[in-house]
Amino acid sequence: FAILRYFNVAGADEEGLIGQNYPNATHLIKVAVQTALGKRDSMGIFGDDYATKDGTCVRDYIHVSDLADAHISALDYISQNGSETFNVGYGRGFSVKEVIETAKKVSGVNFKVLNAPRRDGDPAILISNASKLRSLTSWKPKRDDLALIIKTALEWEKRI
Repeated sequence: FAILRYFNVAGADEEGLIGQNYPNATHLIKVAVQTALGKRDSMGIFGDDYATKDGTCVRDYIHVSDLADAHISALDYISQNGSETFNVGYGRGFSVKEVIETAKKVSGVNFKVLNAPRRDGDPAILISNASKLRSLTSWKPKRDDLALIIKTALEWEKRI
């Protein structure tokens, strides 16, 4: 068996076949594109006083199609080598403010963002270490670009 520990999965299939489809989403990128498209009046930043470069939480976002590719690579690995646990992410993070600014740029919409208090339990930084996955399998991310992740999420959100 393989255990894959996902980080923040986002984006949508580049051919527009599948994506996230739930109106009450809480994931940052989904909320940002919904706000850009006018499906929400505004969105919030939960805390701007973290020990990060801009005071907002930093997260490692991975495109859903790269995650699917990681599954295939992990299955190939365990079929030859036995069980293993892998982190699946890009190994670098983006702050909430960076994600929002990128969403505004990609969408061309300067949507409303409100500051809100921190949420209990939110760590300042969560970034994967996927070196084991990269070294033991053939997995190589192909979509490690925040603007691309947001663009595919935005295009999907327009369809639903």
